[in-house]
Amino acid sequence: MKKYLKRLWNAIWDSTEIDEKAIAALKEAKSRISEMKKELADVKKAAKNVAAQTKDVIDAAKGKKRRGKKPYKNKKTKTNNNTKK
Repeated sequence: MKKYLKRLWNAIWDSTEIDEKAIAALKEAKSRISEMKKELADVKKAAKNVAAQTKDVIDAAKGKKRRGKKPYKNKKTKTNNNTKK
């Protein structure tokens, strides 16, 4: 009787698609987790940027000058006068 039930259980288990569905679900979960890791890295980078900019806002409230690009200095641009006409 025990062998019969064991064979019956194996036959039922083999005929179902539960294994395939479980494997597909696991694969989907892994791909979603990897995408979430990428997005979290982007969020972390953006949060660091926000933190840095809030420091600038605090400095501006204190009256300090903006820390950004340095002012443009008038440099003479080189022109290419050696072109053949």
